[in-house]
Amino acid sequence: MGDTVVGVVGVKEDQRVNTEVVGKGHGEHPAGGGRPFARLRVPRRPRLWFELLLIAVSYSVYSMIRNAVPDQEVVAQRNAELIWDIQQAMGLAFERAVNHAVNEITWLITGVNYFYATLHFLVTIGVLVWLFRSHPGRYGATRLVLFATTAVALVGYYFFPLAPPRLMEGMDFIDTGLVHNTWGSLSSESMQTVSNQYAAMPSMHIGWSVWCGITLVMLARRRWVRLLGALYPVATLFVIVATANHFWLDAVGGVICLAFGFLVSGLWFGRLCYRLPREPVGHDTPTHTGGGTPGGTGGPADAPRGARTAGAAPGPVEDPDPGANAAPHGEGESGSEDRDPPHPNRTVDRPGTVGVRPRLPLEVGPTPSPRPPAV
Repeated sequence: MGDTVVGVVGVKEDQRVNTEVVGKGHGEHPAGGGRPFARLRVPRRPRLWFELLLIAVSYSVYSMIRNAVPDQEVVAQRNAELIWDIQQAMGLAFERAVNHAVNEITWLITGVNYFYATLHFLVTIGVLVWLFRSHPGRYGATRLVLFATTAVALVGYYFFPLAPPRLMEGMDFIDTGLVHNTWGSLSSESMQTVSNQYAAMPSMHIGWSVWCGITLVMLARRRWVRLLGALYPVATLFVIVATANHFWLDAVGGVICLAFGFLVSGLWFGRLCYRLPREPVGHDTPTHTGGGTPGGTGGPADAPRGARTAGAAPGPVEDPDPGANAAPHGEGESGSEDRDPPHPNRTVDRPGTVGVRPRLPLEVGPTPSPRPPAV
């Protein structure tokens, strides 16, 4: 009498994941809780039509604002000279040497030109599609990083117009896209009419490529994909220098913008985007059934189907309030009509549930005492 019956207790990791992801009460979430806009901070399953519309509208606004920057050629040339002087003072003004060396290798410079003109968009869109399909719970937060990065870059374009090396006066840089007549080159007449030629700082070729690289390294399972993800920003840095479209300090500006994007996403969702569960937990997914752990890998949802999560052996748990759930003395289990009403925290055995470990620790009240025999 007075002994406490307890349910099976899961491992501490399962307790932490379920508590953090689902919350302690209805509608609670680590990213929102009782804070304003809490509902918007909960990762949800993305909708294809909304994402396509959002990308189209966002890129249109980005292009409109980017190209609406006043054409300040004199200021842009002066800023380019400033950047060049700073790099020379650091002993790292190597862009012109790389530009001339790569231009001598026709097949290499042709490939580099097309890399610059196409992969900037193709790879970024490809990573977004992969996130949408394979990591829906992390998609919204990771996409927000990209959007915030691009938004803050517009501030740089407006307040710090910068001529790229290929447009600097008297510096003998080679405009490789124009010389080799590359399709999609910013130097072509068609692109000059729709693109701001003096928006070089920060470099979104670097900002977007580093975003792609980090995302693949953090979330991809195949080693060769992670390797390509790590090499992609490095190759992009080589390309923007070889084509004389950016200084290497423009790349630094792109990385700083990306850091701002991660900060915005982390503050909004409450944690790093890659540490959110792989499957979304929201009103359309009311319960957490073991999606990815906050670490992004190693959770039950990320493991192969049929794999069993190791758990701690069942053991007694001290009842913080032994008398809270005690049944009145004299009541027993002699008949179904005399049994105690089911306690909200009591484990109920159902057919087909033998051996299934609950996701949360459950506690059951004391074992009822048998009724005294009738006289």
